[in-house]
Amino acid sequence: STLSDEEPVVLREENRRRRRKKAITSSSCTSMDQIAVEFVLPTAARGGNSPDTLQLEVAGNWTVEQVKAQVWMKAVTSNLCPDFYQRFSPDHCILLYQKKGNVCEIYDKHQVFQTLDCIRYWRALKKDVGRIQLVPRPQPSDESLQYQRYLNYLIGYDVTDVSNVHDDELEFTRRKLLTQRRIELSDRDPKLYSMDPWVTRKPLPEHLLSKVCNGFILVVIHISTASQTIKVSIDDTPAQVLSSFFTKTANKRVLLGIPENTGEKDFVLRVCGRYKEYLYGDKPLQNFNWIRQCLKNGDEIHLVLETPSDPEADLVQKEDWAQVDDCTGVAGTHEQLTIDEKDHERVFTISMWDCNRKFRVKVLGIDIPSLPKVPELVVFIEASIFHGQQLLAQERTTSKTFNEEVLWNCWLEFNIKIRDLPKGARLNLQSHKGKFQVYSSKAQNLIPVCCLSGKTKSRLLYYVNLLLIDHRSLLRQGEFILHMWKMPEKSEESSSSSINADKLTSATNPDKASSMAITILLDKYCYPVVLPKSRDVCRDGGTWGEEAEGGERGQREMPNHLKKQFEAIVATDPLHPLSPEDKELLWHFRHECMRHPRAYPKLLGSVRWGKQDDVLATHRLLERSSAWDSSGLDVGLAMQLLDCHYSDAQVRSMAVRKLETLEDDDVLRYLLQLVQAVKFEPYHDSALVRFLLKRALRSKRIGHFLFWFLRSEIAQSMHYQQRYAVLLEAYLRGCGEAMLQDFRKQVEMTEALQKVTREIKAMSADKYDVTAQVVFQLRQKLETLQLSGLPESFRVPYDPGLRAGTLLIEQCKVMASKKKPLWLQFKRADPSTLSKDPIGIIFKDGDDLRQDMLILQILLIMESIWETESLDLCLLPYGCISTGNRIGMIEIVKDATTIANIQQSVVGSTGAFKDEILYQWLRDKCVSEDKFQQAVERFLYSCGGYCVATYVLGIGDRHNDNIMITESGNLFHIDFGHILGNYKSFMGISKEWVPFVLTPDFLYVMGTSGKKSSPHFQKFQDVCVKAYLALRHHTNLLIILFSMMLMTGMPQLTSKEDIEYIREALTVGRCEDDAQRHLLDQIEICREKGWMVQINWFVHLVLGIKQGVEKRST
Repeated sequence: STLSDEEPVVLREENRRRRRKKAITSSSCTSMDQIAVEFVLPTAARGGNSPDTLQLEVAGNWTVEQVKAQVWMKAVTSNLCPDFYQRFSPDHCILLYQKKGNVCEIYDKHQVFQTLDCIRYWRALKKDVGRIQLVPRPQPSDESLQYQRYLNYLIGYDVTDVSNVHDDELEFTRRKLLTQRRIELSDRDPKLYSMDPWVTRKPLPEHLLSKVCNGFILVVIHISTASQTIKVSIDDTPAQVLSSFFTKTANKRVLLGIPENTGEKDFVLRVCGRYKEYLYGDKPLQNFNWIRQCLKNGDEIHLVLETPSDPEADLVQKEDWAQVDDCTGVAGTHEQLTIDEKDHERVFTISMWDCNRKFRVKVLGIDIPSLPKVPELVVFIEASIFHGQQLLAQERTTSKTFNEEVLWNCWLEFNIKIRDLPKGARLNLQSHKGKFQVYSSKAQNLIPVCCLSGKTKSRLLYYVNLLLIDHRSLLRQGEFILHMWKMPEKSEESSSSSINADKLTSATNPDKASSMAITILLDKYCYPVVLPKSRDVCRDGGTWGEEAEGGERGQREMPNHLKKQFEAIVATDPLHPLSPEDKELLWHFRHECMRHPRAYPKLLGSVRWGKQDDVLATHRLLERSSAWDSSGLDVGLAMQLLDCHYSDAQVRSMAVRKLETLEDDDVLRYLLQLVQAVKFEPYHDSALVRFLLKRALRSKRIGHFLFWFLRSEIAQSMHYQQRYAVLLEAYLRGCGEAMLQDFRKQVEMTEALQKVTREIKAMSADKYDVTAQVVFQLRQKLETLQLSGLPESFRVPYDPGLRAGTLLIEQCKVMASKKKPLWLQFKRADPSTLSKDPIGIIFKDGDDLRQDMLILQILLIMESIWETESLDLCLLPYGCISTGNRIGMIEIVKDATTIANIQQSVVGSTGAFKDEILYQWLRDKCVSEDKFQQAVERFLYSCGGYCVATYVLGIGDRHNDNIMITESGNLFHIDFGHILGNYKSFMGISKEWVPFVLTPDFLYVMGTSGKKSSPHFQKFQDVCVKAYLALRHHTNLLIILFSMMLMTGMPQLTSKEDIEYIREALTVGRCEDDAQRHLLDQIEICREKGWMVQINWFVHLVLGIKQGVEKRST
């Protein structure tokens, strides 16, 4: 089945004329270019020590593989070193060339020779003959194999394992990221990287500025045992602070123990008790996050004078890989690849755009190790071609009886031409089961799709994806045996329509022994079929795909009555569906759209990605548009283009280009979401992956969190672990020795503690109370661990500025809760610390803490939104890192207890009804009236903040066991994974649902009871409204973060209704007055239903006492 594509003769004539014209104007485009190359061979003539060389005229459209074969043949026919060339195949050698002092490898054997980077390089240098060296393929040394094993241990996955892939994309990406890494490392400032100052460019918010007296603050600087307080301006840089300090202590130097011959240049300032947290660089003090935190909490600022850390510690291991250039895997233009007008002997590749036949796939059959238990089933395969979420074509097989092996052996022809398949298109294969009796006796016929929705109850069982165009732009050919993913058992019938990142993966199921395998066959051709990167543009600027395009029609002014409609479309939120008319309008006026970056997601969502001409036109528009790059940064807008609806690489790179301007502090803020968005990339190598790598290699803090965010996915997400492992390896190979040592200690520590957590849980499973025996066992196990040579200290994964030392075994315990979390206390390892409190960490097995991480991250983003409007709602987004499969660590917030505990401690089980209890508890904890008033104020703000935040996220209805309060009045919610795993309580499925928790005892603290109001309650309402309206100013950002969160982290919540929840909660499309009323209504509902919530709590407490239902001990 080679090229039987008949195209109309007229067109051919037309093209021929055009080509002839072009061939005259631009000679460099002719694909018959001969390139003279001298090959330096791996052998030398007998007796001589200079290597053999051969000169060859290489045809520009040969592939690298063919070139190598030609060289080999010539070596054989010239009778050079016969025992070498006759014994080995060309694959025994790799090709290298020199570029600017670097050795580069020509890596991709399928690449067309004239598209290679070395050709461009030689042309630029005006070289007549290029030089390429053949060397035997290097074998890795023992040292590098050992280093690889070490990295695999840190990653938690063997990156070199290729037993579960059908091409070389992983290996390919590992090699390509090497170049990216080298560029970044050569540009890295060693001193800055080593000191890693944590700063922000945002102006100091009002509420913090008000805490600064006339722009001056006091700073205490410690040297060994002495200290000196100095007054500095918040606009001073760290160097100026040092200078003031040295001036002030000029005559006390001996006393302070500062060596004679040293000066301010020899020292830096580090935050007391914080690991490697330096005040360094040219930013003023007020821009350091630590200083802001101290101002916010009213803490004194304590710094310690130290010698700077040594950049030598960040040594990076040299790699023995040759660099792979960035043109690797890039296809040529259509004109270079087309078969038109070429001699048959001279055809080596085929342009996909020459393929006019429809795309088809042959479904051979499926086999499955063990059948689902239900008898009388039929099964059929549904095959769809998607680009992003856009369905380009869909076909299905007949239904057959479901056996261990089902054979169809039939071709499915799709209603899309091969030439129209875009890069990133995925073939999605799903096996559905259905009940038998529905079908007529003619079960052989194709079932029309319409009866799917009607009478048939079919259910999606397994799915798998195959990218139709691979990472090097080749159309897939031949046979594939793909191991399919099983749909999760619990998923509802509707789940087949839900969008979930796992369903987009191009990986196949590694668990081959128990998964269903499907065998398919794609058309085979005699040559590689390549998707061109573009068409050559003619001299006059137009190309022949698009005569009318650049002309009048495209540039037409939009008439006024349509302008309003256009405005209205652009103003809608990201989840607002576009009608076919909307899409047509946007596409028709695409030039106009390009002037408004806000319209891009809508416009790009209207492109027909299954039409080659439209795709080309879109790419050309994007290339020519300057509006996007010159517009201000809108993170929500850029993030929209990175979600699951956009698979086009150019669109996604454009979004990333915008993110390049984010400061480190913001990269940290969105890092978790950006790591999740990698799941929406069709290929492993992408602009987004390179962006993450680049920023992590620049900042140790970003690198630290990238490490844990990736590691937690690698440990749990079979669907994406390979992709994430390749990115993590690329980072670890560039982060430097000091970071690797830190990571090793953290991994050793978490693995050891995870083991203990699991053992303890297994010992006392299903019991709610914790016996003294269990606690004794725990302490014994920890004792053994301490002696077994654990690292003596490690950085705390959720807060790398904290270094935890030895375990305080007597303070460790097992918590009374069904999941049996461990409550662990560590010594602070930093000698300069001023805090007497130990570091408390909970290790918990049994919840997917990735969900908690996502929620906590959105809370941090909400805090930063409020900060821009100078609101501080005292949220407490505590540290939490998922470290393995359903296991991880949670920060213990000190001096905090659950509301349930407070209520229980006072009056046994009727606690829930005494409104004064919480009030009384706070009173007791505060030493003075003043402190108590501050606590009430703090309670009011934090209660408002959590009411609004949890309402917007749909997780406001909580039991009082999951709400805590600190002794200074700060209320906060915990255990988000618990509610999200508990699907029924999400978004108010229960009848008694309340938007958020605001019960009589909360109101009592605010001085309100019954229907009465108080000044405090008025203020509370005011705070809620302000916070809510501030979030609404960032509606699109929150919507995109929320929907991405559900798609990537909450598989049980990805139906359309779930994602739509946030639009309702943010009253999308209504005016501010309506929104304000809506929120006040929610507060009223809570006041009225408050007693209802309390009855629920009461029942929970009583049951808890009877059976020990999930309770937390403090």
